[in-house]
Amino acid sequence: MNLIIRHVEIMERIDQLIRLQATGSPEDCSARLGISKTKLYRIIGVMKNLNAPIEYDFSIQSYVYVEEVGFKFGFYTKKNEVKKLNPFVG
Repeated sequence: MNLIIRHVEIMERIDQLIRLQATGSPEDCSARLGISKTKLYRIIGVMKNLNAPIEYDFSIQSYVYVEEVGFKFGFYTKKNEVKKLNPFVG
């Protein structure tokens, strides 16, 4: 599998876990994702470089977003996006 696609899939999964406040400790999270703790730190670093406001909350033992964000990666056709924005089109 393409390395970039794999990293995006991991970022999507991390995003899901963060939204659920269910990443657990870095050790738990990396084990859940099937990656090393070092790779987890690298990917979270990439997410932060992409402006994800991620911090680790020791009280709930999970990574969290410190402000509300959206995350979407991929392509879509403009035609489909217009339909999503205005259900009366098309």
